[in-house]
Amino acid sequence: MKNKIISTAILFLLSFKAFSQQKLAEKLLSTSDSASRKGYSLALPAVAYAQETGWQFGLVSLTSFYTNKEDTITRNSTIAGLASITTKKQSNFAIKPDIWSSGNRYHYTADIKYRNFPFNFYGIGDKTRKADEDVITQKQLRIGGEIEKRLKRGIYTGVTASFENYAYTDKEPGGIYESDLRLNDRDGGSVVFVGLSQIIDSRNTNTYTTSGTYIKFNYSFAPDFFGGNNFSGSLFKVDFRTFKSYNAKSTLGFNLNYQTLQGSRAPFYLLPQLGNDQVMRGYYTGRYRNQNLLAAQTEYRYRFIPRLAAAAFLGAGTVYSINGFNFNSFKPSVGGGTRYFISPKRGTTLRLDYAFGEKRPEEKRQQGFYLSFGEAF
Repeated sequence: MKNKIISTAILFLLSFKAFSQQKLAEKLLSTSDSASRKGYSLALPAVAYAQETGWQFGLVSLTSFYTNKEDTITRNSTIAGLASITTKKQSNFAIKPDIWSSGNRYHYTADIKYRNFPFNFYGIGDKTRKADEDVITQKQLRIGGEIEKRLKRGIYTGVTASFENYAYTDKEPGGIYESDLRLNDRDGGSVVFVGLSQIIDSRNTNTYTTSGTYIKFNYSFAPDFFGGNNFSGSLFKVDFRTFKSYNAKSTLGFNLNYQTLQGSRAPFYLLPQLGNDQVMRGYYTGRYRNQNLLAAQTEYRYRFIPRLAAAAFLGAGTVYSINGFNFNSFKPSVGGGTRYFISPKRGTTLRLDYAFGEKRPEEKRQQGFYLSFGEAF
């Protein structure tokens, strides 16, 4: 599915009353926030058109605040939101709170999502073809959350839980969605995950990190709660990030991601997918999917002035079946972008990235543009 972006109102400079009476040059060169511990909200509207959806109208929002304004140790909390509708009665809604309690003693996250939206399905594996593209309608409901408790400085233990429900309809029968025999539970199903996390976190900040390391291990189990063909098994994830500053403006970051879905008859919609605005930029999410995912990326960030920075990144990643790992299957990701610091002191950013992926035989090089709040990692 190809979207032609008609207009995106990146008029965020006009969204803050504190900024609106300053000149643009003063905003860009400013070294401080007029109210660095006060909360703020930002919303970006967008209009797009695609053949599968018709006209799309959406709104992306970010609310940033501190749970304790007097405690300078307390990390920045955010609530990100997304809502869109189309002229063909499709909809997409998501809200992601990320809350740090006073003194960072607790960390709360949630992911609430509803999608009634078409997507492109290409099959399973790391060698799927553009020619097999099959437009599928997905109805997805996901409600999940995590609570992490600090045991001592830089060490957290967390508990996770989520409920997910999926339903699928093939818009054009006869494609790979119907013919691929490796697809399990192709009509959809329900799953509940419960799990534990262990986190080591020495980052200097959770927003625009310039030094420190973050490691998170998460193991989640899906019991045979719904019976029938619904999935029962486990999901294990590792997220490793480390950062080093060479001077006040330059930062080099490295990120490693690993995911594995274990269980008999793993449904295609739960398989780890390569490509999004955080990991393996440049790939359509779901173009490549399988039971295992391994990806690494490095990013160099240079902050020219307090409100503007640039970044260059490269990475490699792949998906593979159980016991099917192959070094030759790694795919490249390379690109760059800019960052506008909505709040220079707290490090909240609006990120614009453009990335390139692999070029498969008889296909155009894969690529993608990303407009997001916050850093990729």
